Amino acid sequence: MLQEIHIRDLGVIDDAVVTLHPRLTVLTGETGAGKTMVVSGLGLLLGARGDAGLVREGAERAVVEGIVDLPASHPAAVRAADAGADVEDGLVLVRTLTAAGRSRAHVGGRAAPVGVLAELAEHLVAVHGQADQWRLRSGEEHRDLLDSYGGESLIRLRERHESLHDERTAARRALADLRDRAQERARELEVLELGLAQVGDTAPAPGEDERLRAESMRLTHATDLRVAAEEAAALLAGSEEGYAGDVASVVDLLGRVRAVLAQAADRDPTLGDCATRATELGHLAAELRSDLLSYAAGVEVDPARADWVEDRRAALGALTRKYGPTVEDVLAWAEGAARRVVELSGAEDRVDALTERLARLEADLADVQAQLSAARRAAAAELGTRVTQELAHLAMGSALVEVAVEPRPTPARHGADDVEIRLAAGPGATARPVTRAASGGELSRVMLAIEVVTADRAGLVPTYVFDEVDAGVGGAAALDIGSRLARLARHAQVVVVTHLAQVAAYADRHLVVTKADDGHVTASGVVEVTGRDRERELARMMAGVQSDTARRHARELVAQVASRGD
Repeated sequence: MLQEIHIRDLGVIDDAVVTLHPRLTVLTGETGAGKTMVVSGLGLLLGARGDAGLVREGAERAVVEGIVDLPASHPAAVRAADAGADVEDGLVLVRTLTAAGRSRAHVGGRAAPVGVLAELAEHLVAVHGQADQWRLRSGEEHRDLLDSYGGESLIRLRERHESLHDERTAARRALADLRDRAQERARELEVLELGLAQVGDTAPAPGEDERLRAESMRLTHATDLRVAAEEAAALLAGSEEGYAGDVASVVDLLGRVRAVLAQAADRDPTLGDCATRATELGHLAAELRSDLLSYAAGVEVDPARADWVEDRRAALGALTRKYGPTVEDVLAWAEGAARRVVELSGAEDRVDALTERLARLEADLADVQAQLSAARRAAAAELGTRVTQELAHLAMGSALVEVAVEPRPTPARHGADDVEIRLAAGPGATARPVTRAASGGELSRVMLAIEVVTADRAGLVPTYVFDEVDAGVGGAAALDIGSRLARLARHAQVVVVTHLAQVAAYADRHLVVTKADDGHVTASGVVEVTGRDRERELARMMAGVQSDTARRHARELVAQVASRGD
């Protein structure tokens, strides 16, 4: 519920605090006192478009602050928390409107787009003013209202229809994609199969390209490699190997080094270690010479093998140019291509399966669509009858409300129905869309009737605001309007701006808006009246003057309302 609204520098209001009752709060006051400005302030708080003309003359900005008490699980609290608001101890909403036309919003202590206020309003307040009948403006709102009235069974049918519609849309899109891309898939399949055949004919092995590159290098330079090995071996053995020059044997030299060092080793152990190392070097030199000789003996000049290696490298190169820089990349491509071939080859099977699935979805959707339309027609007949009955108590006794459910040219996600609330002036009159058939006051009464009828159904918002719902009404009809407002207040918080004492008499909290001598509403300009003060205000509303007779009539009115038991 809305606990409190604090308004500063808005229209004629300098500074005012409006404390609301959990059930029925009534705002009254003389014409021009600023009652409707309270509703305008509430509208700003709920995301309505800001008009710089609303800022009080001479002020820099208008500020409206509201305190909302609601559980953390409430949809409005969840949305506010998503926006970063603090909702632990309730929700504080602030709207600021500058004289320059700039508008700002704060939700739970955090700055937020003004649009967030509008999103919260959908879960918090339904405002019904002379020009603010949002729930009657569009067919979508009419349909949502009817579905909510239809209860859980109708809501479940609609949700089932939406789910099936989404599944059918996805299946249609997938099937169309498969069919549209049939030629593209055939071309892709042909390319992949040719590539796989080429890889299969070549049959590359992992790392084969690197191994062949090394072998090609050896075969190409076989003579040079053998000569280098033999020359190095000869240098290790000395000039006796037949090479020109007087070259000593490295092995012999290392032996002489070991002998010299061994003779002096008994004088210093360090030289003994050096002698040991010289011995090891001699062994290593001898082994190196042996290995070089073996390598030279194994090097062969094999032109046939060289030709085969180059041919093989060329075949592998043809693959790596197309499918990857290395043989490993080629093999990875082939693995992926094989999976894709299986997928493409099974496309026709998927077309058949999707076609069958789509046929089942179409049948299921048609069945649920028919059930949903039937449920809507039944709920529409009941809703129209009950709202018409309520209007009989709201000074619209001859009016007839019809909730029309008609087939859509093209079914949509929400179903195959267009829903429209229509109003006929009386029996035999043509029913027209309610927003065109009713005046502003009549629209408010139609909405009041709808809210009373649907108050115990799904979709109830916590707070309802009615601005002059009693326009053009008086006498017993006004008492009936007050009675209906009180009845609605059993299920939700209701705030009413009224000129009629018959309506104000039903208030659980009666607030009076008064202007000071300078024409402004000050901090003391919104007060709760009880007892004799309330009798005086009701008397003023009934007779326009303060007199003993008027006050007696006011007391009688309060007693009459109490005796009705509404």
